Amino acid sequence: MSFALLHVTTVSMSLTFLRGQVAFMKERGVRVHVVSSPGPELEEFTAREGVTVSAVEMSRRITPLQDLVAITRLVRELSRVRPVIVHAHTPKGGLLGMIAAAVRGVPVRVYHLRGLPLMGATGWKRRLLWTTEWLACALAQQVFCVSASVCREAVAQGICPVSKIKVLLGGSGNGVDARGRFDPGRLDPGTRERVRERLGIPTGATVVGYVGRIVRDKGVVELVQAWSELRETHPDLHLLIVGPFEPQDPVPEAVARRLREDPRIHPVGLDWNTPPLYTAMDVVALPSYREGFPNVPLEAAAMELAVVATRIPGCVDAVVDGCTGTLVPPRDAAALRDALQRYLEDPDLRRRHGRAARARVLADFEPEAIWSALFEEYQRLLRQRGRMPPTLTVGDRRADEVVSTT
Repeated sequence: MSFALLHVTTVSMSLTFLRGQVAFMKERGVRVHVVSSPGPELEEFTAREGVTVSAVEMSRRITPLQDLVAITRLVRELSRVRPVIVHAHTPKGGLLGMIAAAVRGVPVRVYHLRGLPLMGATGWKRRLLWTTEWLACALAQQVFCVSASVCREAVAQGICPVSKIKVLLGGSGNGVDARGRFDPGRLDPGTRERVRERLGIPTGATVVGYVGRIVRDKGVVELVQAWSELRETHPDLHLLIVGPFEPQDPVPEAVARRLREDPRIHPVGLDWNTPPLYTAMDVVALPSYREGFPNVPLEAAAMELAVVATRIPGCVDAVVDGCTGTLVPPRDAAALRDALQRYLEDPDLRRRHGRAARARVLADFEPEAIWSALFEEYQRLLRQRGRMPPTLTVGDRRADEVVSTT
């Protein structure tokens, strides 16, 4: 049975959540539409996935007048597309998408909780963020959460009742393509050397890698603090930074200057072709303050790299402490330094953890398994609303047998 599905994300950069998923759904008769803020990624996504997209400006900040305009435009877009499912992602996209879908009377409304920004906020801002997340969940008929730890937090905070929220299989936003894009065995054997030569990193150097936005709440300040000590005791150590500087929640100017001017730090900016860059790294750091289910640890794991991350919701689902990497307290530069030091001084340990990490990704985070579980959930929700025959099955299992409730 064919049906129309419309995804809403705040910014076009977030469409990486849907890489490969659109083609999977289209093969099963789903007519997929996407709405996001304008940007180059929107055009690239259209060309790559062959999906109908519409640009609606949505600010990531709280902007009541602009938000009202965005809701009006979203309602107009829903009237044109007439989807039976609206699946909204990211805090602002979730709020505006669920309001517009409720106003338009869309039969099935799904909010995908990919993190809790309120966990890093205090005072009135925390109350406001709580209210927006609560409202998005209240308007949704089903809430999916990317990780078990964030799911528990959302229930504990009173944001969403346990009866409405689920984690698909083992979690993550979209799985990771460990048999294709992130398979180190599929890259040319000389990739590591070529990438290092291009970036000015000596072939025999040891490299700590960071992939993500260069902002304060990603722990970049602590990373630079740990780096400042490690570089003094490891003269062959280099730091590879992949990601853009962002004006929201910026790092202090002294930190930004250090990242740009230290000759052994290599900032490459935004680069979506990360697999070759991972090959140039020996260990990956993600000292974030808050996450939903970070993609970087899974990508690094697929590339057989050990990861040092923080012991926070989201990261605890992505890294198995002492097995696939090491977890340290957030905002603790000394603990980050010590964990990285262990990997720098013990190549066998980082190789062992890297191999275990890839094996876990292959076993638990196959994208097709997550997409299949999501497709079956769509069908269950449509049956509940009387939009599909109750006898429809997918594969050998009924749709309500393939998800876990946390």
